[in-house]
Amino acid sequence: MVKLEIFGLSFAVLLEVILINIVLSGDNALVIAMAARNVPKKQQKKAIFWGTVGAIILRLIFAVAIVYLLELPFLTFAGGLLLVYIAIKLLVDEGENHHRVGGSSLISAVKTIITADAVMSLDNVLAIAGAVKGNLAGIFIGVIVSIPIVVFGSQFILKAMEKYPMITYAGAGILAWTAGEMMVGEPKFQPILPNDFHLLVPTAITVLVIGFGYIIAKINTAKEG
Repeated sequence: MVKLEIFGLSFAVLLEVILINIVLSGDNALVIAMAARNVPKKQQKKAIFWGTVGAIILRLIFAVAIVYLLELPFLTFAGGLLLVYIAIKLLVDEGENHHRVGGSSLISAVKTIITADAVMSLDNVLAIAGAVKGNLAGIFIGVIVSIPIVVFGSQFILKAMEKYPMITYAGAGILAWTAGEMMVGEPKFQPILPNDFHLLVPTAITVLVIGFGYIIAKINTAKEG
């Protein structure tokens, strides 16, 4: 029986890579939609396109440097903290008027997309690297497969947010939960962190982010009113 292989990877492994991307790219599509929603409508597709381009380039860099990145102490914890800030920022922006003339809001959205996607892509690249046993071609294939999932997924979520604004809070909650998981997943903390914290910390961070973001957004809305 002939075993089908591409770049030294079996069809089963390639299928696993695709499934990993379908599961893990949802969060990335969500943050892109959240960042692009306050950009003027005619610039939203540009924000998604350029934000995704920048994010994909960073993913490819991560794919090459993944072995060295894993050796950096507290990298996962720092990424979690940054994601908490981004989740709050996206909620606070909900209460502000970002439909300004010109490209400043477009640039801001692209920066947010690239930063958040870079943080969240660590888990994505790590999962793919594990599935393909460090095969660089396999990692690159995984990153390429994620492109249409993120682009089309973010456009779908963006349309849903326009119709149901409360989805924004659900999205911020998902980002906050991911941040909490990254923080408790920091390898340096594993020997000393009680198992209960793996549920307690993400839950607490999610509640705090949504609550704080909601209050600040309401205050900003009241000021503008």
